[in-house]
Amino acid sequence: MLVSQILKSKADDGVVTVTPEMSVAEVAHVLSMRRIGAVVVSSDGKHVAGILSERDVVRELGKRGPSCLTDPASALMTAKIVSCKREDSTHDLLQKMTDGRFRHMPVMDGDEMVGLISIGDVVKARLMELAAEKDALEGMIKGF
Repeated sequence: MLVSQILKSKADDGVVTVTPEMSVAEVAHVLSMRRIGAVVVSSDGKHVAGILSERDVVRELGKRGPSCLTDPASALMTAKIVSCKREDSTHDLLQKMTDGRFRHMPVMDGDEMVGLISIGDVVKARLMELAAEKDALEGMIKGF
């Protein structure tokens, strides 16, 4: 399955973004209210400056305590982003996410973000692929 197919199957809520200046406390509130694991840090909603995940926030809280909550999102975000394209396969995404040990990947068209794929999206797509393959094999065996 391709990234483009995964994007089509997702609810079209758009990608949740925050500005680099937003405080970590405000970002934590967004994560909590939206029930998501990460946000894209972007000044304009199209160009990715970084990603800030709940893990990033918790890790910093563990190091420094609540003082980090007043820091801007840009201070805690991961700035070195691994991205994908619409034509990439789920196999490629799983490999990148596993190798990099991250769970969210922006989908880019040139230098503009067109979506965000989570490990959950990829696993769901992969399970659908495997179910379709299973059904096809059963059909061949049973003579359908």
